[in-house]
Amino acid sequence: MTAGDIGRTDGPGGMSFLDRARDLVDRLQASPRFREWATAFPLTRPLARRRARQLFDLCAGFVYSQVLLACVRVRLFDVLAEGPRTAGDLAPRLGLPTEGADRLLRAAAALRLVAPRGGGRWGLGPLGAPLVGDAGIAAMVEHHAMLYADLSDPLALLRDPALPTRLSGYWPYAESDRPADLPADAVAAYSRLMAASQPMVAAEAVAAYPFARHRHVVDVGGGEGAFLEAVARAAPRLRLTLFDLPPVAERARLRFEGAGLSDRARVVGGDFHADPLPTGADLMTFVRVLHDHDDGPVLALLSAARRALPDDGTLLIVEPMAGVPGAEAMGDAYFGFYLLAMRRGRPRTPDELAELVRRAGFAEARALATRTPMLAGLLVARGRNGTDLPTVSSR
Repeated sequence: MTAGDIGRTDGPGGMSFLDRARDLVDRLQASPRFREWATAFPLTRPLARRRARQLFDLCAGFVYSQVLLACVRVRLFDVLAEGPRTAGDLAPRLGLPTEGADRLLRAAAALRLVAPRGGGRWGLGPLGAPLVGDAGIAAMVEHHAMLYADLSDPLALLRDPALPTRLSGYWPYAESDRPADLPADAVAAYSRLMAASQPMVAAEAVAAYPFARHRHVVDVGGGEGAFLEAVARAAPRLRLTLFDLPPVAERARLRFEGAGLSDRARVVGGDFHADPLPTGADLMTFVRVLHDHDDGPVLALLSAARRALPDDGTLLIVEPMAGVPGAEAMGDAYFGFYLLAMRRGRPRTPDELAELVRRAGFAEARALATRTPMLAGLLVARGRNGTDLPTVSSR
């Protein structure tokens, strides 16, 4: 057999040799007798145990998430950052009885969020330490309570696209016919959430893309400006323009003033579905924007970007992407159902995004590696003239 024979469709029903082999493995793994044998046989026992634990973790995942939520809500990690404490010492700080504090600490230790110390004390664990003082992660953990409520009946969401959800109400522009007219208080909650979590995404983009090669960037749907503020530090001579709904853009203006960026940063209020995008820049960015929208609106946005950019302009898309090695579960599982609850958008692979980019009139598109693909992937494209896209790997 040659390498070319592996994929040949010469079996029953046009199945390739590889597909038939996988089908056989699937049938074996579905057999109770085979699983019993694999658990008992010394060479297969470690794999069988690992698979059993993985399946249990899928079943128990919601409980694990609620342990994390409880830790965040009582600010356990910030308290332990002051030094190890016993359950009795922690109980009044956490607003829990001693028995409740002890139960939470033991559960958190099992998830490596905290770790036991000498003398019955507890300290930070390897997964809890990075959460100390991180407002972005804490905000996202709190936000997920809304998502979990929507996913209490996932089949109902899959069967009825019109079923109302808490998450779609949280993002008011998702259900508004005139998002530019939304009042300031309607956008405050989601703007704060995006601003709190945006620095993590911005760090990935700044590490993977040379913003300093450009003279002027327009960030479309830029929220409160957290992304552009990070870019401004990485490229001190870059001019900045942020485009978002008027009440959101006003929040960004205040942020830029506070960061001392008013001399090179401006904000433009508008609806990117209805209004022309700002012109005059050689770089346009969409950061966690496109995956919130269906293909039709995405193609319209990309086409608007192509019209706003010069022929040698650059488009940069920064968002979590599906089908990325090492981040598969994040793409189609997590964001697939998050956006289902949001009632719009879908995760896309880099190839799917590149196809939309090409249909919008850009000449070339290339995916760039990031340090943490679970947080964000990058896709860069150029207009009709010039194809000198940067070849940049994560560092």
